Amino acid sequence: MRRIAPLLAGLLLSANAFALSLADLSQQDASGGLKDALSQGAQLAVQQLGQPGGFGDDPERHIGLPGKLGKVAKTMKAMGMGGEVEQLEASMNQAAEAAVPQAQALLLEAVRKMTVTDAKQILSGSQDAATRYLDRSSREQIRTQFLPIVKQETDRLGLVQKYNAFAGQAASLGAINAKSANLENYVTEQALDGLFSVIAEEEAKIRENPAGAASSLAKKVFGAR
Repeated sequence: MRRIAPLLAGLLLSANAFALSLADLSQQDASGGLKDALSQGAQLAVQQLGQPGGFGDDPERHIGLPGKLGKVAKTMKAMGMGGEVEQLEASMNQAAEAAVPQAQALLLEAVRKMTVTDAKQILSGSQDAATRYLDRSSREQIRTQFLPIVKQETDRLGLVQKYNAFAGQAASLGAINAKSANLENYVTEQALDGLFSVIAEEEAKIRENPAGAASSLAKKVFGAR
């Protein structure tokens, strides 16, 4: 036992000596590994949400009617009068699913433009620091791409005027906020929120389990402490 204790102590010291810290990472590795992981998260999010049922079948991202309209919708469904509401919600979710694939190129471009300084701050930041960076740097451009697609889809389904008239009255009475009173704006914001929430989940998974990263460089970077 007396011989084993020094041996264990030596092994621990050796392990600590070889443990990688953020400070040990080269600037190129820190930036490259983070970009690999973010690209992975962005692509997975687009793939997950940009398909039939991506929003509609996901309880966490399903787009329902906003504010008090949503409460009214639940009551109508419970009373067997929710057919029109369900049709409206289905169209909203379909519109979001149609728009999401347009985000991938813009997200990857935001990743490409990330600086070394950005990368170091993100790696030492919160569990969603990388997602917050993407949100800040690409949300406006993605919104611009989403809006015409959402409008095209909701127009095609013939429910825009009905929603806007109904929601406009509700907004004037304070039932919902002004931004939610326009169907295209509301669905676009919900789609953006859903997209970044999935990216945040993927980021958290990689931080918690670096072995799940797609590239060896990302594994190395997120495995550093």
